[in-house]
Amino acid sequence: MAHGISNDTRSPAALLKKLCTQVTGLQDDAVTQQFQNALRILGSNLTAPVEVDEFQVAEKIKRKLVRQRREKDAAAFSELHRKLQAQEAIKNKWAILYLLFSLSEDKSKAVTKPLSAAHIFGQSLGQYATSTPMGPGGVIPIQTPAQEGHTIQSVTTISTGSSGISSIQSGQSIGPTPLPQSFAPSFAPTPMGQPLLTDKARPLGARLALSMPLRHYPQDTAAMSVALRGDRTVSRTRQQDNTSYELPESVLLRELVYIFQGIEGQIIKLETTRDGFKIDSKVGIPKALRTSVYKLAECGWLFAKVRKYVDARSTDKAFGLVGQSFCAALHQELKEYYRLMAVIEAQLQQEQDQGVSMGGMTLRRLSVWMADPLLRLKTLAGLVDVCKGKKGGELATVIHSYIQHGDPFIRSLIKHTLTLVVQPIHGIVLRWIYDGELEDTYHEFFVASDPTVKDERLWHDKYSLRKSMIPSFLTMEQARKILLSGKAINFLRQLCHDRTQIKGRDTAMASASEDADSMFTQDLDGTFQQMIDSVYQETSRHLLDILHTKYKFMDHLKAMRRYLLLGQGDFIRHLMDLLEEDLAKPAGALYLHNLTGILETAIRATNAQYDDADILKRLDVRLLEVSPGDTGWDVFSLDYHVDGPIRTVFTPESMIMYLRVYNFLWRAKRMDYILAGIWKGQMSNARLVRSIPELLPILHQCHVIACEMIHFIQQVQYYINFEVLECSWDELLKKVHEAKDLDHIIAAHQVFLDTVVTRSLLDEQSRGIFTQLRAIFDLTIRFQNVQDKFYQEAIDEVVTRQRVLERRERRNDEGEWGLTDAEEREEDRRMASFLQSVIPSTRAQLRVLAQSYQDMVQCFLVMLTSHSDVSLRFLSFRLDFNEYYKAKEPKLRSPLTFHRSKKRTT
Repeated sequence: MAHGISNDTRSPAALLKKLCTQVTGLQDDAVTQQFQNALRILGSNLTAPVEVDEFQVAEKIKRKLVRQRREKDAAAFSELHRKLQAQEAIKNKWAILYLLFSLSEDKSKAVTKPLSAAHIFGQSLGQYATSTPMGPGGVIPIQTPAQEGHTIQSVTTISTGSSGISSIQSGQSIGPTPLPQSFAPSFAPTPMGQPLLTDKARPLGARLALSMPLRHYPQDTAAMSVALRGDRTVSRTRQQDNTSYELPESVLLRELVYIFQGIEGQIIKLETTRDGFKIDSKVGIPKALRTSVYKLAECGWLFAKVRKYVDARSTDKAFGLVGQSFCAALHQELKEYYRLMAVIEAQLQQEQDQGVSMGGMTLRRLSVWMADPLLRLKTLAGLVDVCKGKKGGELATVIHSYIQHGDPFIRSLIKHTLTLVVQPIHGIVLRWIYDGELEDTYHEFFVASDPTVKDERLWHDKYSLRKSMIPSFLTMEQARKILLSGKAINFLRQLCHDRTQIKGRDTAMASASEDADSMFTQDLDGTFQQMIDSVYQETSRHLLDILHTKYKFMDHLKAMRRYLLLGQGDFIRHLMDLLEEDLAKPAGALYLHNLTGILETAIRATNAQYDDADILKRLDVRLLEVSPGDTGWDVFSLDYHVDGPIRTVFTPESMIMYLRVYNFLWRAKRMDYILAGIWKGQMSNARLVRSIPELLPILHQCHVIACEMIHFIQQVQYYINFEVLECSWDELLKKVHEAKDLDHIIAAHQVFLDTVVTRSLLDEQSRGIFTQLRAIFDLTIRFQNVQDKFYQEAIDEVVTRQRVLERRERRNDEGEWGLTDAEEREEDRRMASFLQSVIPSTRAQLRVLAQSYQDMVQCFLVMLTSHSDVSLRFLSFRLDFNEYYKAKEPKLRSPLTFHRSKKRTT
């Protein structure tokens, strides 16, 4: 072949050898080494580190001229470039522009001394097995000795990436970056079984290189210790690394295939102490190649890290379905990585079998091939680090936090991984909201179930949210709707015995695997939100319809208002009239069956008889725990039995609150009933008692006290019935009609009870005021007893005097003396005794009672004015509308009372 080249003087090889001879000034026999180096350079795949784009090169030149404040030159260049584009004979216009741009670079980057032709093809130029440059990154100048003491500054680039992972990086680097792809753009591996390129299809340089005798390097390990010929020395070498000779690049490529799979090689070993790979320091490898190998070995370290995590977690059943899906996603990526390893190994084996050493696999080409896998492995290793100790929704949250990455390549990888991870969550969500089934063996779903809870507490306690497992791509409102949808289905099936199927279930189940990514792409696709809203609205509406129609929820709610909150006035009044005699007895003398019969009598005699039979059947009598000294008024109470689904709203706790409010309202109603009896007694007995003039002051005092008490009780009754009960009841009805789900009804009902309890002075904050009010009620009962006793004694005295008068008149009619002297003296003594015993004691009792009542009312008003509730402060204004108590109590006159209360509330 060499003989053919020497005879054909017009062949490319002969012309190249002639060019080398003229440039170096050497003879034909002495220029052989330079000629081989030239062939190797021409046969390589080196290209300019820019894209073949004429427009970009022209723009770079213009920007450079503008930065140098040479706007006129930039305009002139634009005109010249336009003329150049008009020349159709010139093909490679971008190469011309790039040459001009390279020549205009800073002079500091060029050699500082003119070089002879021999310097261009120095002896050290051909000492590398290949001319493969490193990837974009930092640069290290290498001093290359040449003839006549001159040196050439050659630039070797190394990667600055680190094998350690602290966070997921974008993978971008300085300089032109190849597009992410599995293979280098300029070289695709030859498929198995297909021949290599023919001579005509090869580049000219490659055909020239193949026509020359090539240097063959031994493949055994003995050849690794052979020193290279020449005087080349490399600066900045590590003391522990041997860089005096060069290992064949094919050996390194074979080693890297094993390293990529986390397996140690003969040259590159795994150091457990450093947790990384290290090249044997005794093997001679140039520093640039060592740096490139270390950079490529990072893929093996990352691969081993990911594979270790997958192997450890794949067999862990407690990791859950979400964790297993994450492992499956990692395994899928490793599977693609294994395919690439198989392609690389097949490529190397094919080159070795066919003896191809030029234009085949090189470290440079391998670096380009591994750029995309390296970035993928870095991303996966970063996910492995941050996902340790996470499972279920927490794991999905951690992965989702990286989906907003600025690099579209990483974002697509994270999205693909997250799609596989959320598929179990999406499947559980669909089964939960459509079927009410919760298959969460490993507790990784954000809805938790307690199987020990009974059916009557299903809505309140059986299902709850695990807030730590709620993925970040779901809002709390969405999680609440998902919880309520499945809970409503279970409520309907287990308590209401309704198994109506939700619309759209079959369609949603069929597309479950395809729509999984809609959970975390809600900003772009509202399909998941629409599905959640539609299911939530349909299940909630159906549940409320069942409660209102089948179980008559509103009828039961109104029954609570009429009977337990004393809204049925005629029934309550008639019941008190019937129970007055029995409730006046000691509490221990009451019998439940007697009271139940009286209750049924009151129902039949009032409008309550027109209520639904089911409601009246639930109404019953309840006796509270008896304390010493209690009467029937203290222990009597009405009760309303609830069961079935409505028990979810009327819980035992809420029924206790109803009972507390009922007892307070019953006591206040009794006070009103007592004062009505007091007024009735005064009106009916006033004319009888007037016959004793000495009793008129006591009667007046009784009227005054009774009027004060009637005013107080009426204002309190008005406040309770209208400002507390009616306003809260109206608000409750409005919220119940506007409720979208059962939780809204339960919350509205609870707010209603809390408001009634708070404004009725039954909460902990108003305990002192309630105690004071009960003391006022007790004074009212004492006043009733004092007045009844007084009236009884006065009436007895009137009757006695009437009898004496009748006896006197009868005797006069018979012609006898009306009374004897002894009888008159006895009558006078009796009347004087009555006046001395009854009037002073009764007057003293009334005086003490009136003073105690006024003191208690004043204290009660002071407490009201300092209360945080505005309605209670307004009650104090109505109780003292004419400022009678304000004139007596200095604290009521102080303008700081309200301000002090305001400071306490704020």
